[in-house]
Amino acid sequence: MEPEIRSGLPQVDLGILGGTGLYEIDGMKIIEEIELVTPFGKPSEAYIIGELEEKKVVFLSRHGRGHRILPHELNYRANIYGFKMLGVERILSVSAVGSLKEELRPKDIVVPDQYFDRTHRRSTFFGEGIAVHVSLDHPVCPDFSEFLFHAGKELDLSIHQGGTYICIEGPAFSTKAESKIYRQWGCDIIGMTGVTEAKLCREAEICYATLSLVTDYDVWHESEEPVTAEIIFENLGENIINAKKILKRVVRTLPDHPFEGCGCQQSLRSCIVTRADLIPDEIKDNLKYIIGKYL
Repeated sequence: MEPEIRSGLPQVDLGILGGTGLYEIDGMKIIEEIELVTPFGKPSEAYIIGELEEKKVVFLSRHGRGHRILPHELNYRANIYGFKMLGVERILSVSAVGSLKEELRPKDIVVPDQYFDRTHRRSTFFGEGIAVHVSLDHPVCPDFSEFLFHAGKELDLSIHQGGTYICIEGPAFSTKAESKIYRQWGCDIIGMTGVTEAKLCREAEICYATLSLVTDYDVWHESEEPVTAEIIFENLGENIINAKKILKRVVRTLPDHPFEGCGCQQSLRSCIVTRADLIPDEIKDNLKYIIGKYL
């Protein structure tokens, strides 16, 4: 049985993680802002709790207000752990990406189902006295991802289901050679944040799915201009409008109960290798929102 560790904190089922261009949500009635300090430090920004489509949600700006934090500087662990402290069971992530396929055009939306990790950052809550190995064969929640895709199709948007997101360290964009090799590897889109969030959400037993907003053709395309920050923001405006439409539809129609067959919220079962009595007390306390129900 999970211990009573959330008293005093508001509890919200759905978290929204906004990326480049999505710093606020139109129509969201703000109830309160909460600044959290986690065992992993401070998150990017205060969590904004509010009502959207008559449902309670919590929003976090990934890069902070004013977009001041680079992808490799983000405190990913604090961001995800903060959502967990607030009782979030599902996170809908929005991020800008480049396309590695001709048919994935700028201003399209992709709901990826696979990741390829080219980063060098720490992407686990565990270690230092506790060994845990989670399954990542399906790194996003299949049911939640399908729900996002159908919401976009019902709005008659140009949205694509599935695909491999290659995640690079950043902050620089790819060289032309790198971009062409990623295409040969079969990758579909390229970004700088998604895989780290997906791994941490799986460890935190949170359903994770993402709307990847295509802004450019990276640098591989011979007849298109290479990606620049200016091009990204030029193409992002229409995509953000469409992403907000999907967000509202998802919030309005999302079932209160977990998706049938979804195993995300039991993903640590049988994955904690270290014997409970050998896990340091400090680690138990720091990770109580994640592992408390298993100890």
